[in-house]
Amino acid sequence: MGLVAYFDAASTEPLHPQAREALLAAIDVGWADPARLYGQARRAHLLLEQARTEVAEALGARPDEVSFTSSGTQAVHLGVLGTLHGRRRAGRHLVTGAVEHSSVLHAASLHERGGGTVEIVGVDLRGRVDPAAFKAAVSRPDTGLACLQTANHEVGTLQPVDEVAAACREHGVPLLVDAAQTAGRLPIPQGWSVLTASAHKWGGPAGVGVLAVRKGTRFRSFLPEDERERRRVPGFENVPAIVAAAAALRAMTAEAARERSRLSALVDKIRRTVPEIVPDVEVIGDPVERAPHIVTFSCLYVDGEVLLTELDKAGFAVSSGSSCTASTLRPSHVLEAMGVLTHGNVRVSLPRGASAAEVDRFLAVLPDVVHRIRQDAGVA
Repeated sequence: MGLVAYFDAASTEPLHPQAREALLAAIDVGWADPARLYGQARRAHLLLEQARTEVAEALGARPDEVSFTSSGTQAVHLGVLGTLHGRRRAGRHLVTGAVEHSSVLHAASLHERGGGTVEIVGVDLRGRVDPAAFKAAVSRPDTGLACLQTANHEVGTLQPVDEVAAACREHGVPLLVDAAQTAGRLPIPQGWSVLTASAHKWGGPAGVGVLAVRKGTRFRSFLPEDERERRRVPGFENVPAIVAAAAALRAMTAEAARERSRLSALVDKIRRTVPEIVPDVEVIGDPVERAPHIVTFSCLYVDGEVLLTELDKAGFAVSSGSSCTASTLRPSHVLEAMGVLTHGNVRVSLPRGASAAEVDRFLAVLPDVVHRIRQDAGVA
């Protein structure tokens, strides 16, 4: 049919036009090694530090607290394990929510295999951790680190970061906040000790992550020491991509209030309409306290993979379950932890510029697609 509506911004936001422009310009002038002293290198160094300053300002950090990584996943791994390594004398207990991104849970598993302990705080039916339960968990005297995302990547539910940060501060526990789904879209919460984010989630190029470590937070990389990026992240910086990431973050932040209101209204329409037009559907996540661009629903008696394939044929790029585990047969750990329907799951996440017409077309197509799948399965 020629028209494809891209509704998978929670996986990756399309490259922002200002990022593309900045990337092309920086490729020509920012290619040299920023650690050297000759002219081209000094130019690359200036570009790198200007980008660092812009990203730090957008995230509420100091420039010298910000390091660039090769991905949001690497930022999380370094943030979790580096902070635990730096605080190993204080304690080796890690506290995290049950619906954190897989990168947090994988780092926690590695920490546990290395002799550390991990406590997982459960969530309610809307996917939010209980601040009281989190506070009780971090009160354990040997707690080295706590982790909490700003918003869930699968269902959009906002987490009580401010309340958890206050509990962590009371007990002297650093808090790692994974802001991947909200950086550039919503204000960054206060009270974090370590912050991680991923540029391709806000319209920057893939291959750039951000790791910010507050002054006074004990951090020591578990990797061999490298002089780059405040000795936190090894390897040669991709200066052109970092410049483009900063340009995208600056642009997305400037547009955030307008787009947040517009996209949130479209998501509200999807949340309200889908149960009215499709039988046996469960809309998942908090209806109010949520990221503005994400809505998830599950259709009973429908195979999720078949549903995504049929929607793709109809011209809609959507996802299902966790983007990091969608190729496995195991249900989403997020939906399992919430205790909601895990099959026939669709996540719609709207990018900047998504139109009301595209959403209307999606709502017009969805009932027939679901009905045909159920009919083929003999349950319609």
